[in-house]
Amino acid sequence: MNYLEIINKCLLELNYRQVNAFSELVKNDHKRIKTIVNVINKEICNIEGWNFLLRRTNLTLPANTTEILNTVNGRILYLFIDGQRYDFCDNVEPFVSGKAKACTYSSLAQNLLFPKFNEEKTVDIIYFTKNCVIDANSQEKTDMENADDTSLIPMPFAEQLLVYGTCLRLKANPQYFKFSYWLSMYKEALSNLKSKTSASVLNAPVVNIFRR
Repeated sequence: MNYLEIINKCLLELNYRQVNAFSELVKNDHKRIKTIVNVINKEICNIEGWNFLLRRTNLTLPANTTEILNTVNGRILYLFIDGQRYDFCDNVEPFVSGKAKACTYSSLAQNLLFPKFNEEKTVDIIYFTKNCVIDANSQEKTDMENADDTSLIPMPFAEQLLVYGTCLRLKANPQYFKFSYWLSMYKEALSNLKSKTSASVLNAPVVNIFRR
C-alpha cells in the first residue's frame, strides 16, 4: 500500500473526503496526516531490531590504519573481519593508544576504530538500515514524499499500523468515539508484526505455560 493509499485510508477513518490525486492534499489536516504517517513509520522501524530492516555491506580497512569513516547507513548488528566476529567496545582509549584488544572495534565521531593490521582487510557488516521507505524505483530512503512511495514495514501490518497510528496521533483524545478502536487495532497489528515477521517459524515468539 503506497503513501497516497495510506493517506486516503486515514481520511476514510476520520470521515474526511478522500482525494483522487496527491496534488489535492493541500488542507492543513492533509499536511498533518502526511507528516504523522512518516513519524509513525519511523518510530515503528526504530523500536525493534526488525528482520525486514537487516542489510549487509562491506568496508575496506587499509593496511596499517586503525580508523576509517563509518559509512554504514544504520545501526551495526554484527561486524566480521576474516570471518571472525568483532565485539563493540565503548571505551575508545585502547584504540587511540594502540592497545586495542584483538577482535574488538569502537566508534569515535563519524569513524570506526580497529586494531592495526599489516595488510588490507575487508570489514563485513550486518546492520539495521535507517531507511524506512522504498520508492517506485526500488531506492530506499527515510521519508515518504511521493504518492507511490511505500513503507518498508511489510503488509498487511503497515496498513493497520500507519492508518490507526496516524488517526490516534491526529485526534489525540481518548474520549473520541473511535479512539479505543484505533488503539486496539494498532496494538494488535504491532503484536502481529513482532510475532509473524521472522524468516523462520522456529524463531517466532511463543508463550509456554507450565502446570505446578
